[in-house]
Amino acid sequence: MQKVIINPGSGGSDSGNVSSNLIEKDFNLEIAKAIYDNLKDLGIDAYLLRDSDETLSNSERLRKVESLINEGDTVILLTNVLSGGNDSGAEIIYALKDEDKLASMISNNIESIGQNVIKYYQLRDPLNTSQDFYEIIKDAGNTESLIVSFGYVDNAFDNNFVLDNTIELASAVSNAIYDYLKGENIYIVKAGDNLYQIANKFNTTVLKIKELNNLGNNALTIGQELIIPKEETTELPSSNENFIIYTVKSGDSLYSIARNYGTTINVLKDVNNLTSDTLSNGQVLKIPGKSDENIKNYINYTVKPGDSLYKIAGLYETSVNEIKNINGLVNNNLEINQVLKIPTTSSNQVNYINYKVKSGDSLYKIANLYDVTVNEIKNLNNLTSNNLAIDQVLKIPI
Repeated sequence: MQKVIINPGSGGSDSGNVSSNLIEKDFNLEIAKAIYDNLKDLGIDAYLLRDSDETLSNSERLRKVESLINEGDTVILLTNVLSGGNDSGAEIIYALKDEDKLASMISNNIESIGQNVIKYYQLRDPLNTSQDFYEIIKDAGNTESLIVSFGYVDNAFDNNFVLDNTIELASAVSNAIYDYLKGENIYIVKAGDNLYQIANKFNTTVLKIKELNNLGNNALTIGQELIIPKEETTELPSSNENFIIYTVKSGDSLYSIARNYGTTINVLKDVNNLTSDTLSNGQVLKIPGKSDENIKNYINYTVKPGDSLYKIAGLYETSVNEIKNINGLVNNNLEINQVLKIPTTSSNQVNYINYKVKSGDSLYKIANLYDVTVNEIKNLNNLTSNNLAIDQVLKIPI
């Protein structure tokens, strides 16, 4: 059976870290309950190690974990904390015996809602480097164990972000766990989803999802199952291919470097003969380079209020990573009037017809007429409001 055990840190006499408007033990319980509820709604067997403000020692928590596990179970133990310290951003620690796949998926989902992820990594006990540092991971038996630190309680941005986005953070984690357990190639449509968001989440395109699922339009229904195109295997560069030479700096990880240069962790490790994910400052890495031929076809796009990389990528049926790669972006931040190169191919260029606005028209009415969304029309026409003028010519995506 597949199970998820959620361990809200601190509790009772252990308040954890405290700021002027946030108590760690209360936040941990609140977000743990939200993750629990989400997983239950998604049909995942979930358990809370504490569902009230009680004091639990590590040994008591581990005994509870042991009582919940049966032979043959697939178990994820999620320990959630809000760290204290002077840094800013989320961190994810996964067990030495586990791969980084789930940690990476959680990291991607947390970043997608606007929280910086410093890194996901493994942490060894300095006195015995063959073991995990944290007891709750080291002694949790046959579980896949992670600690998700959503931010630093002493940092004002993190403090406000986790309070304002607790539900979104819980959804980010629970959705990643669901996708991981059920397989990345099946996605269950949830309230608020659209094809552009789903395509960006899985680094694919709307067109590929529609073709694979035989969809005639962009309409989705809650609970609908979608087959998501599996990621294509990245081929290693040939010996005569050009490389970018990159010098590792403080805060870098293989994940962040791979993401910024449009490649994968495994490719970086293979190309550089790395046997672990550990990097050191000043280390020189070879990164497979892209020739100018691969990015010569592009259009210029001027960023306007309300834009995000996800929104722009969805409009042009490309991926966030492709846009970041061609523009040399190292994060998702955009500035109004910033000009971006958008990679185009014959399959992702936006085709449209011209429509002349007449009396009584509205964006909603026109969108329904052509089976598109209001936002698609606004994005294609660089509209910042829903106001229309008679005889105004609009581009309508087809």
